[in-house]
Amino acid sequence: MKVKVCGMKYQENIEAVARLQPDYLGFIFYDKSPRNFEGNIPDLPPKIKKTGVFVDASIEFIIKKVKQYGFKTVQLHGNESEAYCQELREDLNKISTTILSEVEMWKVFSVKNEFDFDALKPFESIVDAFLFDTKGKEKGGNGYTFDWSVLENYPSTTPFILSGGIGLDEINSVLSFLRRPESKYLYAIDVNSKFEIEPGLKNIEELEEFKKLLFVDN
Repeated sequence: MKVKVCGMKYQENIEAVARLQPDYLGFIFYDKSPRNFEGNIPDLPPKIKKTGVFVDASIEFIIKKVKQYGFKTVQLHGNESEAYCQELREDLNKISTTILSEVEMWKVFSVKNEFDFDALKPFESIVDAFLFDTKGKEKGGNGYTFDWSVLENYPSTTPFILSGGIGLDEINSVLSFLRRPESKYLYAIDVNSKFEIEPGLKNIEELEEFKKLLFVDN
């Protein structure tokens, strides 16, 4: 299972988090977010996949940022349509050969106490994974979890990422979820606001502790 730390913003903090060797580091490009990223990304170990997070951005903007920062993953956190995702998928495939690897695409869906899984069907042949986040006021970073039991009815074989309000206090719930049948297609755990000193600034000690506890049995 993979770990993604999202909402990175400050260079020294990015470097410190990178030393913990998460699988993915997320950078948000959404000017309404307090974690909106501007500037340069420091050199990171090749095994860490830089992820660009976008909310209803133009395809041209996304492609520009993928080329600028060398993103290996694109996370779509808005109301992007099937047609939009298909067009973006084709454009990402074109540039994948220039950066020597495929660019993954993740589509985010917000969940609270229930979810209509039929909404996933149009995207299953297009995206590499679904990300389930907490439905709230903000586009991510709301700081609380949704009812994970909703995923008991997950009908797809597409890998999914669990996100939304996951912090140290949720580690036992995460470990319990990993023992449940619905975790079969769980690909990654995504963390953000519960590990922050302020928006975009991550608490290194708490992240290190979380990762240690997450993989204590592995």
